[in-house]
Amino acid sequence: MIVNNNKEYIPALGYDWLTNFYDKAIKFTMPEKEFRNKLIDYLNPGNNEQILEFGFGTGQNLILASERNINTHYVGLDIDPKVKYIAQEKLTKRQINIKLDLYDGTVFPYADNTFDKVFSSLVFHQLDKETKTSCLNEINRVLKPKGELIVGDWGEPKSKLMRILFYVVQILDGFETTSDNVKGLMPHFISNTGFSNVQELSYINTKIGSYCYYKGLKK
Repeated sequence: MIVNNNKEYIPALGYDWLTNFYDKAIKFTMPEKEFRNKLIDYLNPGNNEQILEFGFGTGQNLILASERNINTHYVGLDIDPKVKYIAQEKLTKRQINIKLDLYDGTVFPYADNTFDKVFSSLVFHQLDKETKTSCLNEINRVLKPKGELIVGDWGEPKSKLMRILFYVVQILDGFETTSDNVKGLMPHFISNTGFSNVQELSYINTKIGSYCYYKGLKK
């Protein structure tokens, strides 16, 4: 999901016809079980918590999160109707009841102070500076006071090899949107949109770059 200033989006992997191959691409290029489980570890879904996934993609994270705690209330938000169809099929097949919402790239369709936690994976590297900021502002708005934000995304490469490999992502998703991530600026964006105690928690090196975990708290 990539949104530009005109609220248009570029699909996962950069092209609409590649969307159906997204899950296979993740399996090939990343240690999927490890990076997803670690994301949900940091999310640590609690009983009766309201949790939003921003950019639910093909639904893999929501499936894993729901298996981790069936007593958590999950909602997914994305801009791409094609991935919503794929995610909904997966959820229905597994008899998992999670509401998946679409939005237009502007205001989230939720009231202030709705969610205990918001998490996101592999979304922010697809957004330009302005959209990163506007989405983080919306996340801050819909979080409850002291609510948690967990982001998993490409960060500053942890070696020269990781930097070279990350060019694959930049070629597909664009150098303009990915440059802030490769410079390690995600904590800066999170802090500047009203979050406190912002930190990079850890990272995993993959076949295409360093996938980093970030956390922030709503003040």
